[in-house]
Amino acid sequence: MVYEPHALDTLVERGIAREWVERTRAAPDSREPGPVHPDRMRAFRALPERDGRVLRVVYVPLPDGACVVTMFLDRGRRKA
Repeated sequence: MVYEPHALDTLVERGIAREWVERTRAAPDSREPGPVHPDRMRAFRALPERDGRVLRVVYVPLPDGACVVTMFLDRGRRKA
């Protein structure tokens, strides 16, 4: 998996572990295409490490993995 420069900055700025991003992309609770950029996917996963808050990972699927565009703890989404 590769990360765009913005995604690398976001990891540090928001205190998000790469392991959380990789786990979310590989085994999401849910997944949906991006509404504005249909080539991008959004993966969501509740993180026990963050009191069940939901991590959203936006990425572009690639033949050999994915390119992570950005990620954040999604305030509008809650664990089901």
